[in-house]
Amino acid sequence: MEDVPLAGSKNGTNDGSVAPISDADILCRLTATELTSLYLKRKASPVEVVRSVLARAASINEQFNAFVFLDDEGAMAAAKESERRWLNGAALGPLDGIPATIKDLMTVKDWPTRFGSTVTAGECSQVDAPSVEALRAVGAVLIGATTTPEFGWKAVTDSPLSGATSNPWDPKLTCGGSSGGASVAALTGCGNLHLGTDGGGSVRIPAAFTGVVGHKPSFGRVPYYPPSAFGTLGHIGPIARTVEDAALMLGSMTVRDPRDWNQPATEFASPVLDRRREWRGSRIGLWSKPIVGEVDPEILAAVVRVAHLLEEAGAAVEPISLPGGDVLATFNILWFAGAANRVSKIADKDRLQLDPGLLRAAEIGGCFAASEYAQALLHRSVFGGEMDRLLKTYDFVISPTVPVTAFPLMHDVPPGSTYQEWTEWACFNFPINLSQQPACSVPIGLTTGGLPIGFQIVGARGADADVLGAAMQVMEFVGKIDGFSS
Repeated sequence: MEDVPLAGSKNGTNDGSVAPISDADILCRLTATELTSLYLKRKASPVEVVRSVLARAASINEQFNAFVFLDDEGAMAAAKESERRWLNGAALGPLDGIPATIKDLMTVKDWPTRFGSTVTAGECSQVDAPSVEALRAVGAVLIGATTTPEFGWKAVTDSPLSGATSNPWDPKLTCGGSSGGASVAALTGCGNLHLGTDGGGSVRIPAAFTGVVGHKPSFGRVPYYPPSAFGTLGHIGPIARTVEDAALMLGSMTVRDPRDWNQPATEFASPVLDRRREWRGSRIGLWSKPIVGEVDPEILAAVVRVAHLLEEAGAAVEPISLPGGDVLATFNILWFAGAANRVSKIADKDRLQLDPGLLRAAEIGGCFAASEYAQALLHRSVFGGEMDRLLKTYDFVISPTVPVTAFPLMHDVPPGSTYQEWTEWACFNFPINLSQQPACSVPIGLTTGGLPIGFQIVGARGADADVLGAAMQVMEFVGKIDGFSS
């Protein structure tokens, strides 16, 4: 196996007349679109791709601890079924035979779902979560469950169950969270499609820290069941190495499911990417002042550079401030109350096994009065309305994904910083969970220290296709300047 991280796509193909691709590392680099093109031409098969990905997953897991479970037997059986469909001209679509991972917060039939916790039973689930069921329906091959902090409560990935998941760019550093295992799997070539959850940045933060693509959809686009202990802050979204793969995955999960009562009554259309967006006449709000602290100067400079690229393409970029007053206090009440809700379901005798930070969060959440919680819900609705109005004025809001770069493992906040809670350094993320707009993080370069920088694009509710199309073009703009790709 070559040195990780394994970023980019170098497929070695040309006019379609080359010999079948069999090199395992090359197969692990390919995008979903490239793989299905090879399947169609019978130059690669789902069986050899999945076999290569499983081998790579086992190997990188020794280094970075991205998986809590690998289903070699089930994945190979599904890959053989996919291969038969491709050979018979009956493929289920562009994701048939494409390797996928599932965060260990979603139930997968016949897999143990542990929620990153030693207090869970470890029994195999009886049913797929709706998002998992949707991926199976299009032929995606589920290879394993990725790591998460306990019950997904924080924005880094370490847990009493699996320990810490490290960042392939520097294994002494965190990969972010809570979908940290998914982002590491994406970066290192362990599949193309990675299901994450995002209640306060948990898809976008690890995407930024590892240099991959993470998209938090409009609320309700992907059904969420079993319901999140953190209520309607929770979203399910894709992590991938390319925007196109993320969009394909999101399209496959854009379904209605009666088990999720919180889904809106109207249907979402599957996102179709606009590869030739006309930026001239677009208005873009640049949100660069965090709610707490300051943005790392290198991150800010990179974001401003992309803003200039958008201006050169014809967009008008204007500085904006976030509306809505003290959204940090609002989010903290809702989030910590959610932690208290989750911990309340755990037997007293088992609570000492929990992450001490989760116990402290639950204790804080348990102290809020019902009136405080009700006021937080009211403030959330006011803020959401203000964000909707803002995104009628602007086509997009852009920002750093995170104001800091990856920091040392086993810390919930950067050591030596003034941050007290993870929610403070996630201040470009959680507001968009409160307001429920789509937001995509894409990599836009590296710091001088060699760490990825994430760039966030936010759009109006329901406008996931616009956000993803803009994200694809931003990556193209940046790639033409310095060649950075992930």
